[in-house]
Amino acid sequence: MEKDNLKSLVTQIYQNLLENIDKQENASKEQVMNYLQDSVEIISKIDDNEVNSVEHAKLALDNSYKDIANNSISSYKHTNEKFKKITQMHEKTINSCSDTKIDVPSIMEKFNDIQEHMMSEVQKANNVISKLSSQVKILETDSNLDSLTKVYNRRALTTHLSSVCKNMNKNYELHLLILDIDDFKMINDKHGHIAGDKILIFIANILKKTIRDGDKVFRYGGEEFVILLNRITQKDCQSITLRLLELVRKSKLIYKGESINVTMSIGSTSQIKSDTPDTIIARADKALYRAKNNGKDQMQSEINNGI
Repeated sequence: MEKDNLKSLVTQIYQNLLENIDKQENASKEQVMNYLQDSVEIISKIDDNEVNSVEHAKLALDNSYKDIANNSISSYKHTNEKFKKITQMHEKTINSCSDTKIDVPSIMEKFNDIQEHMMSEVQKANNVISKLSSQVKILETDSNLDSLTKVYNRRALTTHLSSVCKNMNKNYELHLLILDIDDFKMINDKHGHIAGDKILIFIANILKKTIRDGDKVFRYGGEEFVILLNRITQKDCQSITLRLLELVRKSKLIYKGESINVTMSIGSTSQIKSDTPDTIIARADKALYRAKNNGKDQMQSEINNGI
């Protein structure tokens, strides 16, 4: 692995750790140790020959604390259920004893003390669950990774495009592609939404494995993806786009023993100096609309010669 990639990963770990400690109301040594252990495992799995391996390792590091929080919630819920069962057993025992002729005031007093203690613990567990749930929601909002496909999400696209459009003093081309799965609603209606989710993951993996290091893929929403191609000519952009169409067209997803064929339509445009995130996406979307109307499973470009 290159030295710059190692330094980038270490910086990512350091920044994530500080940010997530700040977000925790009561951060603990165990949480820090768990995060560092997760980081070691993630880095050990990096494939130096896989162009997106380092980039997606960074994304995995971003979400380590989310996993810790979710695991904590699960643990507290399990404890909560145990407390409730014990409390119910105590109540049943007390009621059965009160109906007998045996004088058991001391026993009942002990049971009442235990029950009161258990109910207090249940309330504490519920409070912790509520706090952790709120923290998970914050982490999910702040995350730049789509939870289903594990590519960048729309929030990350907006942030990245805003940065790109503010820094136009560049001497290289940037191309934006909007990709839409053809007839996705029909696939969902025929095979079900689980199959639809698997197709989205399937397509995302194809895109991640095909684009170059430094290019980025985002889930734009629903069945749409966006790809940003850096430092590339119009001719090379078209070549990559046609290759993506062919790979998707020839790939087949097997679901419940049935083969599902999928195609995509793509709209392409290149960045100009006057662009905002909205204008560059609007041009690509216009080209995508034309690709859909012309028969799907194809690429159309919208070129703007403005400066």
